Amino acid sequence: MENENIAVGLDIGTTKIVAMIGRNNEYGKMEILGIGKSKSLGVHRGVVNNITQTIQSIQQAVQDAETSSGLKIEDVVVGIAGQHIRSLQHSDYITRSNSDEVIDEADIERLCNQVHKLVMLPGEEIIHVLPQDFKVDGQAEVKEPIGMYGGRLEANFHVVVGQVSSIRNIGRCVKSTGLELSGITLEPLASANAVLSQEEKEAGVALLDIGGGTTDLAIFKDGIIRHTAVIPFGGNVITEDIKEGCSIIEKQAELLKIKFGSAWPGENKDNEIVSIPGLRGREPKEITLKNLSKIIHARVVEIIEQVYLEIKNYGHEEQKKKLIAGIVLTGGGAQLQHLKQLVEYITGMDTRIGYPNEHLAGDSDSETTSPLYATAVGLVLNSLENKHRTTPKAIKATQEVENESQNPGEAEVQDPEIKEEPQVERKRFFDKWAEKFKEFLDNAE
Repeated sequence: MENENIAVGLDIGTTKIVAMIGRNNEYGKMEILGIGKSKSLGVHRGVVNNITQTIQSIQQAVQDAETSSGLKIEDVVVGIAGQHIRSLQHSDYITRSNSDEVIDEADIERLCNQVHKLVMLPGEEIIHVLPQDFKVDGQAEVKEPIGMYGGRLEANFHVVVGQVSSIRNIGRCVKSTGLELSGITLEPLASANAVLSQEEKEAGVALLDIGGGTTDLAIFKDGIIRHTAVIPFGGNVITEDIKEGCSIIEKQAELLKIKFGSAWPGENKDNEIVSIPGLRGREPKEITLKNLSKIIHARVVEIIEQVYLEIKNYGHEEQKKKLIAGIVLTGGGAQLQHLKQLVEYITGMDTRIGYPNEHLAGDSDSETTSPLYATAVGLVLNSLENKHRTTPKAIKATQEVENESQNPGEAEVQDPEIKEEPQVERKRFFDKWAEKFKEFLDNAE
């Protein structure tokens, strides 16, 4: 893929693997060029447990995306989730040697690198270090300390931690498919990019991505990510319950859930019955929809209550931390009937279903704007944003040099605020980790 403006997202989920190719159109919206989807074999609760099957599933999805777009995929951005992801809050500080100089990027980087040295449990590694707010010489709630004077720089961090082996296994699968790993992103962050508006992130919102194996939660407030959690339950547990409760095979249970499933038992009348063909000459089974929705309801309530507990742990009940925009549901599980009403009933928070059409071009077909593809859309968006961030900067820098040579001193007058420091710095922490990780993979071969 020669084109700089094209990016590929690879969403390795428990039930499906999606490869999505996208690019920015002239209006700055994302246009989907191709999409490939395959059944995910070898992944359990977001963690790879069979390398060979996962490689085959990735190859299938990538092949489909290449066929539908007519492009050759060389590098991908991968999303990571899974039950091994956990997050913690941490405060740290540095003392600056010269308080007469203003705080710059290097100071923030030094502070973040210090957080990376935190001692983790055996086998764990820090994935993201996300600064929340800063303190300069005791002055609290500083959003952007760059350019300020101060001797002591403090910050609160949201640290996302994952198991090294699980992340390496995903990396190995991608490398074995013959693809380059151009980046790794936490899946709740990718989904949030695809379905949330900036206003919601400012007001305070909890994004709930209900997948097959896990339910991912990301909480935003004042435009900053405040809390992330991965709950090791998803749509597959509901299917398993239907299978056990109705004594039917998994394939039939999944179809029942999708076609007739509801999270609200009161909606079904007692006489609504669905007939399921029996196995090999056996009598067909009759199941009442009321019973079906009771089974689904019990499990969904359990998942929502766990999520609500995480939202309370974040501190939603404090006035300052209140999530005004409520909850946004996305992922395949968000398509379950009456789920929105049940979430509102249990949590008492405003709820909507999140479709990833916020940043998509207007002519995108209805399939790709389904909540099912929220993570894949978010991964492509992240990748395009990072590419866009680096290329124009290089162009801008060369233009500055040209301006300087033509009219010395004039460039500064035109645009004194040319350096977008915070953005560069935020991107850089994680890029460094990704580069280190890619290096490790190359050496491991």
